[in-house]
Amino acid sequence: MQKYVDDAGMSGKFYIDSAGIGPWHVGQLPDKRMRRHGAKRGYSIDHIARQFDARHDFSDFDYIVAMDDENYRDICSKAHCDAERRKVIRMADYFIRYRERTSVPDPYYGDGEDFELALDLIEDGCSGILDKLNTRDIEVNSK
Repeated sequence: MQKYVDDAGMSGKFYIDSAGIGPWHVGQLPDKRMRRHGAKRGYSIDHIARQFDARHDFSDFDYIVAMDDENYRDICSKAHCDAERRKVIRMADYFIRYRERTSVPDPYYGDGEDFELALDLIEDGCSGILDKLNTRDIEVNSK
């Protein structure tokens, strides 16, 4: 998403971060296969993993994008009120080219094709989200 925002000349309007639901990889770089496949597409995927923190993330972010329904339900269950729950959106709801897909599958136990598919879906969803932000179908709050 950061690359899409940067390419659109909108970097100053957004703060984008990534977090996992569980503590499994906290403090580590992303999977080397994802870094390798992302690099082929011009992405530098080098952030250090952190765990979703409901106390801070619901107050620090306007939107929290879930990759699949399980993560969506898990994040929503951590919300303290309806306003926080409304911040949680599904990546699949913004797919443009892959409308038949319902989630971004975790490629961890797969092969290179699974990482490529995950990136295809993420790119599609990021394009859709940015389109919605540009048409104001999603409201952006400046901090």
